[in-house]
Amino acid sequence: MTPLLRLEGISKRYGGVRALADARLECARGRIHAVLGENGAGKSTLIKVIAGVVKPDAGTIELAGKPVVLATPAAASRAGIVSVFQELSLLPDLTVADNIGIIDPPKKWGMIDQRAQRRLAEEALARVGAADIHPLARVRDLALSRRQMVEIAKALARDPKLLILDEATSALTAADVATVFAVLRQLREQGLAIVFISHRMHEIAELADDCSVYRNGCHVGTFTAGSKSPSEIIEMMIGRDVKSVFPPRPAQQSTQPPALKVTNLSWAGRLKNIDFEVRPGEVVGLGGLDGQGQRDLLLALFGALTGVGGSVAVNGKAVMLSSPRSTNLPGGGIALIPEDRKTEGLMMPMSLRDNLSFAAIDQFSRFGLIDRQAEEAAIGDMIRLLGIRAEGIDGPVAALSGGNQQKVVIGKWLMTKPQIILLNDPTRGVDVGTKQELYQLLRALAEAKAAVLFYSTDYAELIGCCDRVLILYDGAIGSVLERDAMSERNIVASAHNLATTAADVPP
Repeated sequence: MTPLLRLEGISKRYGGVRALADARLECARGRIHAVLGENGAGKSTLIKVIAGVVKPDAGTIELAGKPVVLATPAAASRAGIVSVFQELSLLPDLTVADNIGIIDPPKKWGMIDQRAQRRLAEEALARVGAADIHPLARVRDLALSRRQMVEIAKALARDPKLLILDEATSALTAADVATVFAVLRQLREQGLAIVFISHRMHEIAELADDCSVYRNGCHVGTFTAGSKSPSEIIEMMIGRDVKSVFPPRPAQQSTQPPALKVTNLSWAGRLKNIDFEVRPGEVVGLGGLDGQGQRDLLLALFGALTGVGGSVAVNGKAVMLSSPRSTNLPGGGIALIPEDRKTEGLMMPMSLRDNLSFAAIDQFSRFGLIDRQAEEAAIGDMIRLLGIRAEGIDGPVAALSGGNQQKVVIGKWLMTKPQIILLNDPTRGVDVGTKQELYQLLRALAEAKAAVLFYSTDYAELIGCCDRVLILYDGAIGSVLERDAMSERNIVASAHNLATTAADVPP
C-alpha cells in the first residue's frame, strides 16, 4: 500500500551545523508513527520540513504517491498536513472560538459569522473531550493544560489527513492525556495518519503502531512498536561511546558542609518539591529531557523568578530569592551563566571592558567614581585566566567569536567571585576547542571550592564533568545518579522515567 507521506533523502544544514542528513520517513493511513531520538537528533527539523516551516536543502516529499513541494505552512495546510507543536500558536488576547477558526473562519455576507464560528469551536472542543472550555473565554485566562487542548481542537477543526503532534502532551494533565489518546485512537480508526513525538516512553508504548529512531540528523531505523525493548531503543538513540575528553574527577567526594542547600523548592506548578545539596568542590549535573524544569530551577535559584516557594541556604544561612541582587551575597553569592549569550548574557554593542566589569562594578567604585586601574587589572587577570582572544578591551564584544563571547559571559560572573555557580548549557554553539577549555575551567572552579550546578543537554558532558547527576522529570527530581551509575544508557532511561538496572551500570 502506498504510504500517505514519504520523505526520502531529506537534508538540511544551518551554516556549519548539520540538522538532517539523508533522512527518510514513511507514514501510512490509519497508523500512529512515533519519531524518537535524543535532543538534537533532528526530530524538530524533520517535522518542520513536513509542516512547510523549513525548506530542505535536498530530498523529496510525496503525498499519496505524488511529489509535492511544501514551501510554506499554508501549502502544507492545503495539502491536509496540520501540526500541533509544544510551543503554542494561540493568540492569548483572542477568544477560544477566534483561535480555533482563525485559519478559515466561517463567513456570512463577507464578514465572520460569529454564531457559526462558535458552533465550530464547540464541535472541535467536544471532539477532543474538552467541552468544559467555553468558546468565548479568552485564551490568556486558561490554564496551560486547557490551552494545549484548545491547540489540539484547533488542529482537528481543519480536518487534516496527516496530524503531527510534537510533544503536544507535555503540558497536559494525566486526565487530559487519557482523553487525547482516546481521540487519537478514534482518528486512527477513521484512517488518519498521525506522527507522534514524545520523550515519554510509556506514551510511545501505549499509543504507537510504528517507530522511527533518528540520531545526529540521520535515520537509524524503523520498526513495529513493541518489537524492541526500551533498552534496545535507547541503544539506537545513543549509538556512541563516551569519549575520554574530560579532566579527571577527584577520587574522593567532598565531605564538607553543603555550600548550597535547597529544600522543598516549588514554582508555578513547573518545579515540584525539589530537595538537594551541593558541597564546596562538587560539580552536580542537571539532566533529563529538555523542558523538564532545569532552566526554571536555575532561574529560581538566581532570584529571577517571582513566587518561588521553599527555602534555599548558602553556607547554612537562608537566602531570599526576591531578585538577582538578593543572591549576590557578601563573601560570595550565586552567579548564573545563562543559556543565550547574545540576548541574556552580553550587551553586544558595548565593549569587552564594559561587559566583563559590569556585574562587579561595585568592586571598582568609590563615591560614584570607577577606579580604572583596578578595573583594568581585574579584567586583565580574567582575560588571561579564560584565554579570551581579543584585540584590546575597548572594542565591541560583538566582534568576538562565539567561543570568546561565551568566555566573556562566564568571566563577567567570575569577576563577582561567586561561591555558587549555575551554568545553563554553557557549551551550546561553541567549537570543540573552546568546549575543552570550559571543561577544564569547570573542574578548576570546583577545585577552588566553588559549588557548581551544571545543566547540559549533552549527556556525555554530564558524565564527563559531574560528580553526580540529578535527573529532572516533569519538574521534580526523578532520580539521582552517582558516579559509577552515570552511564549514558542510565541517563536516557532515567530521563524517560524508566527504571535503570544493574546491567546498565558499567563495571
